[in-house]
Amino acid sequence: MRKLIFFLCLLASSSTFAVAQQYDLVLDGGRVIDPETGLDAVRNVGIRDGKIVRVSAESLSGRRVVHAGGLVVAPGFIDLHQHGQDVASQRVKALDGVTTALELEIGAPDVAQFLKSKEGHSLIHYGTSASHVAARAAVFGAPLPPGDILPKSGIATDRPATPEQIEAIRERLRAELDAGGLAVGMGIQYTPGATRLEVIDMFRLAAERGLPVYTHVRSAGRVEPGSAVESISEVIGAAAISGASLHIVHINSSCLRDSLECLAMVEGARARGLDVTTEAYPYIAGMTAVNSALFNPGWREKLGIDYGDLVLPDTGEHLTQQRFDELHNSNTTHWVLVFANTQEIVDKVIPHPLVMIASDGAEGHPRNAGTYSRVLAQYVREKGTVTLMDAIRKMSFMPAEMLERSTPAGRLKGRLQEGCDADIVVFDAATISDRATFEKPMEPSAGVRYLVVGGRLVVDEGKIVPDVFPGQAILGPGKSSSTLH
Repeated sequence: MRKLIFFLCLLASSSTFAVAQQYDLVLDGGRVIDPETGLDAVRNVGIRDGKIVRVSAESLSGRRVVHAGGLVVAPGFIDLHQHGQDVASQRVKALDGVTTALELEIGAPDVAQFLKSKEGHSLIHYGTSASHVAARAAVFGAPLPPGDILPKSGIATDRPATPEQIEAIRERLRAELDAGGLAVGMGIQYTPGATRLEVIDMFRLAAERGLPVYTHVRSAGRVEPGSAVESISEVIGAAAISGASLHIVHINSSCLRDSLECLAMVEGARARGLDVTTEAYPYIAGMTAVNSALFNPGWREKLGIDYGDLVLPDTGEHLTQQRFDELHNSNTTHWVLVFANTQEIVDKVIPHPLVMIASDGAEGHPRNAGTYSRVLAQYVREKGTVTLMDAIRKMSFMPAEMLERSTPAGRLKGRLQEGCDADIVVFDAATISDRATFEKPMEPSAGVRYLVVGGRLVVDEGKIVPDVFPGQAILGPGKSSSTLH
């Protein structure tokens, strides 16, 4: 009898241990890559309660076991610059390996409304900066129409602000940061009336809160005054004066032929102790609102292009002067593709060690659906100019480090380590590829087999899981009590 009792107790304790080691999800036998530690080995990953609990060479058991043999298991990609925040865009982002997509360049016009509208309805994690563009438009009495993030060219974009208006803009931004904004978002090219002092004052506000500034710089091209080099100098100077961290968005489309010179300026600033970072996307065309101030007189000379280099994404129509004038003067926002760069420049920018990847995604441009798979297909597999480890670093760990400047939540993302958030992409490195084109910009990428967001499968065997919305808000310190940890 004693032997029987001992055996039953041993069996019970063994069962308890087994249950304790039971994971919600196990990613079994994949090539696990962690860009922070440099791990690149076959491992098993155990996930429980939204966290990576175990990374081990030993077998793990789970309620669901995904056999990842022959596949890459990596931290989910973090897109710091994503305008398309609708569910259709989230689906193509998920199939491109993205687990977090943030609206940080310009920012949502109303942070609280943005966050509320997405609560419980998001496939992937989300967040936004506080929009200087929107705050300025509101102070000038021309608030943005619902759904817009850019103002129409006019008084609110082109007129300098008075000291009283600048203070009103700052007060509005403070309220937006209190609502959970992750940074100050600036689109200086869309508010050309903003003086250098106004820009510095916005940087000072960011520094006051210990937050970064994400900015689309004042101008592009080589024409002086107003060149790309001068524009990069302006924001680096504002960072130096204020002490705020600076992130320059899409340096490839802001600096065009001078992209490498602009990157050298970023390098120089960093070498002298300034916190300056940047990003790029792997396409030769940009996209923006044709009725915005970016197309104020002189745009052809600055960008080195003509009307025919502007294309409507929904119809493929190349603009003429007459058609451009009609759309530029319209009160309705029309998006236009801007073919201003070269493949040669983009191919030199993407491998640069300081460049992280961000999509600038919105419906109408293939970068919305294909950015991350395109980097893996073209630059890792085909051109061989970026290693797989470096590509994953550019798409996960580097953006996570940038996110740390806004929230402690960044420390648990962009890494595949025990204790970190279970935001993971599992893809086939041999076949992953972008399929979105300028003719079919929402065509989803191929090769992402599984995507885990907050510990839950959003993509399962290459397909979106229906009615699963695990995405959560990532918030700035104004809402730190609700920040993801």
